[in-house]
Amino acid sequence: MPIVLLLAALFLASLNMRPVITSVAPLLSNIQGDLGMSGLSASLLTTLPVLCMGVFAPLAVKISRKIGMERAILYSMVLIGAATAARVVTNSSGVLILTAFLSGIGIGIAGPLLSGFIKAHFPSGSALVSVYSASLVFGASLAAGLSVPLYTLLGNSWQKSLAIWAILAIAAILVWWKVASKPIPVNNSADFTLPLTNKRAWLLTVFFGMMASIFYSLTAWLAPIVSSMGYTRHEAGNLLTLFTLIQIPVSIIIPILVAKYKRRTFWLVLCSLFELVGIITLISAVSPFLSAILLGIGAGGLFPLALMLPIIEAKRAEEVSSWSAMNQGGGYILGAAGPLLIGRIYDWTGEFRLALIGLMIVIVLMIGVQLWIGRGSKSPVAAVTGNPEPTRP
Repeated sequence: MPIVLLLAALFLASLNMRPVITSVAPLLSNIQGDLGMSGLSASLLTTLPVLCMGVFAPLAVKISRKIGMERAILYSMVLIGAATAARVVTNSSGVLILTAFLSGIGIGIAGPLLSGFIKAHFPSGSALVSVYSASLVFGASLAAGLSVPLYTLLGNSWQKSLAIWAILAIAAILVWWKVASKPIPVNNSADFTLPLTNKRAWLLTVFFGMMASIFYSLTAWLAPIVSSMGYTRHEAGNLLTLFTLIQIPVSIIIPILVAKYKRRTFWLVLCSLFELVGIITLISAVSPFLSAILLGIGAGGLFPLALMLPIIEAKRAEEVSSWSAMNQGGGYILGAAGPLLIGRIYDWTGEFRLALIGLMIVIVLMIGVQLWIGRGSKSPVAAVTGNPEPTRP
């Protein structure tokens, strides 16, 4: 199969993994006003897809075994596209939340399989993670940055602004239809089970959960936080766009730096420190612009590293899918709690300061887990250089 087609398929699928979430945040005040949603219920628009990404990720392994990896990703794109398009006729909070749920199922199934897809078609392709993560962030930034302009362009309709991202799904479906016509044969003798008895897999899952909790909390609430500081909705949306846009070059550069200079633990901790300082500056109201840059650098580096870990740990595509399903399954379930708790704390206190302090605590704990990941390697070289220890059974 032509490599250009495979890269296009990976790029387009990745583009569809976040717009259904990030397109909501800049328009959240409009949606809440029109539908009468509380902070807690509004947080479900982010929390529910993330939760589904966790709950349904393990299901991806079974689906892939039955119908093949490529077809499973194709059907996931169809589900994401249909749920996104349905938002154009949404006039109730229940229907809007349902679209978030359905799209979350599609994202949850496609996520771990895309890691397996990289391993299957590019065996030494951990560098392809940068394409995956950068495309994913690019799709997120497009949706965050264009939601408000599209809202104005489309007659002040947040429904149309949210639904227009189904166009990305249509493009992905056309390409994946071609890829799925010539799938890699399913290896029925391969071990598709989750590595539930592997302590390192659990450690990576906890790290993924903390990383996801911080990322989706910021994705859902950064714009409202900035708005609460006296900035306009447009300015808050621009800062959210900056937060996502800066992740694109970082998500490309960090994997390259890890490959060149090794010391994987060093880069993990460094990115976390960027996030920690970003939260501190946000609480201190020094400059939301500076906060968005620091947070974007941290998040942009942590995500590709989290995606890369299962690809490094496992040898075969089936193993990568299983490790990724466990990491993303458990990780996104933990991550879903972040936006939900921030919405709840805001409803209780009427401000975001306490929620931001909570995020700082999570980041500090995450740094501890990252150091544990480095020390937990059996090989001394792996802890120092970032090279993985031999794959465990």
